[in-house]
Amino acid sequence: MRESFGGSGMFGKLAALLLAASATTPASSQIGHQTGHYLFVWSGDQKNAGKDFLAVIDADPASATYGHLVTSVATDQVSTRPHHTEYVMPADGMLFANDFDAGRTFVFNLNDPLHPKVAAEFTDQDGYAFPHSFVRLPNGHVLATFQYKSGALPMHGDMMDGATQRSGAITGGLVELDNAGHALRAGSSADAALPEAALEPYSLAVLPDIDRVLVTNSPMMNDALLRSNTAQLWRLSDLKLIKTFQLDPGQELYAQSSPEEARIGPDGAVYIQTLACGLERVTGLADDQPKAQLVHTFPGSWCGVPTFSGHYLVQSVPDIHGFIVLDMSDGTHPREVSRLVISPDYASHWTGLDRETGRIVITSGREGDRTYLLKLDPATGALSIDTAFRDDDGQVGFSFASRKWPHGWTGVGKPHGAVFSR
Repeated sequence: MRESFGGSGMFGKLAALLLAASATTPASSQIGHQTGHYLFVWSGDQKNAGKDFLAVIDADPASATYGHLVTSVATDQVSTRPHHTEYVMPADGMLFANDFDAGRTFVFNLNDPLHPKVAAEFTDQDGYAFPHSFVRLPNGHVLATFQYKSGALPMHGDMMDGATQRSGAITGGLVELDNAGHALRAGSSADAALPEAALEPYSLAVLPDIDRVLVTNSPMMNDALLRSNTAQLWRLSDLKLIKTFQLDPGQELYAQSSPEEARIGPDGAVYIQTLACGLERVTGLADDQPKAQLVHTFPGSWCGVPTFSGHYLVQSVPDIHGFIVLDMSDGTHPREVSRLVISPDYASHWTGLDRETGRIVITSGREGDRTYLLKLDPATGALSIDTAFRDDDGQVGFSFASRKWPHGWTGVGKPHGAVFSR
């Protein structure tokens, strides 16, 4: 989650401007089973003194310890901003997770959930730095977005304040990686037709059936928010950029700002969530004529990671301190079917679907918050908190408040990416 510098009204203002590590053993021999079901949450020390770590939580609804901490494993990275994991647990059990501001990514071997291990780590690859998102390819490799060229970060490890807008071209790239984090091939997001564009790859949707990748451009460092309103169509087979295109600003001329997560919808179109809380539907990918249409706008700004479950889209909406569900049966006319407010001050951000149980994990990215599992009614789209998922304090949800973690550290966690075991 990037840092807000203007609250829920920030994009109204923009519209005006635009008009090494060790595995640990379980905390209790009675918790979890090697053949059980688990939730892995990527976290760090909110005081930026302890190390980034991965928490393993019992996610089996039939378990007597459903919602309890199983174990944790630390990296050697002092926390700066533990950020994204992969969105879905890969078949080989090797999970990528990054600390964005540190520019480091770790690969966890989670084939034995009770004994998680750091299998590899990497920084810059093939001339590109600061990876953000990771998606598996049909060949098992990882395709990652890298926001910058090596050495080109505007403010290393420090957020820009939004008033400072970097000028000139800002480009990064796509890199295909193996499970050791080694680059196999790469391509640049630079577009000769747009020499002054801010083209900082953020998220991606891989479409192997048509040999295409859709990439969004959004600055994690807030260095070019006013100029970030594009997506790019790439060829998957050789990582060549085909076309950069503008998103639809809509009538209010702001909802296209800072396009983030790209998801393939049930109708085959790609849907892009923007930081300005717009939802863009992109078609025309197979014939290399991408067209974006703003089909919905959520309240406020700083919307976060969405998840498709069947024909429903679950969207985190910080302005309501919760989540909104859209029925996407007609992708050109999404229909809101439910809302769920977590608490008056909950900073909703991450969502991730459990394909085994249908539950959805949510995190806020804010220190000490509880992580909850949600249930989605497939008939109505109604969301509810799974009240059976409880930490060992007896309260609903898993707490990242101060505790002694199994890897030997005591402190408050700051959770972000979260993914279920297969």
